[in-house]
Amino acid sequence: MTIYYSLTFLLLASEMFTFCVLVAPLPYALKKRLFSFLSESKIVAKIAYGLKISFIFVAILFADALQRMFRVTAESDAAKSNRNGVVSDIRTDTGIAARKFYAQRNVYLTGFCLFLSLVLTRTFYIILDLIHTQEEYAKLKQASTSGANGAASSKSDAAEIGSLKKQLEEAKKQQRDFDILKKQAKQNNAEYDRLATELNDLSGKKSNKRID
Repeated sequence: MTIYYSLTFLLLASEMFTFCVLVAPLPYALKKRLFSFLSESKIVAKIAYGLKISFIFVAILFADALQRMFRVTAESDAAKSNRNGVVSDIRTDTGIAARKFYAQRNVYLTGFCLFLSLVLTRTFYIILDLIHTQEEYAKLKQASTSGANGAASSKSDAAEIGSLKKQLEEAKKQQRDFDILKKQAKQNNAEYDRLATELNDLSGKKSNKRID
């Protein structure tokens, strides 16, 4: 694996770790301090700016890997169609299969890295909005329990609480959408593991042929 794909893999691993931290069942007070720090810290803002630039390069790598995968697939199909009943060379077939696997691996690696960056961004803002909504709801609930100054103010607070409840329901709906994205991410990761297993099997067969 070349240096830029190794860096992409490290970026993907850091995204997975960050994702686990974001969705971890932390106490509300700790989660509130964590997200306040992430949203207000200037250092985090500078790091996020640098990551945006790095994701541009990852997108370029994704386009290049996708082009390579299409080219290798076309070469593989052309080689199969030009055999015309001739016995194929196992080394040639193994080389083409290995190139095809590497191209597919790079597509999955870069594509999953970009996909997870979108999931992380969306998840962060969903949880941040949910925390802000819970804070406002708690303040209004405390104000309503301490006693309202007049029927008009009580109705206004009730309407605002109802509005916040609707926002909370929308946030929960967004959380369900996020669970769907999480399931898709797991499916992509399982497909990547399957391709890695196929490469290991293919490499083992190639080494056995060389020994013979």
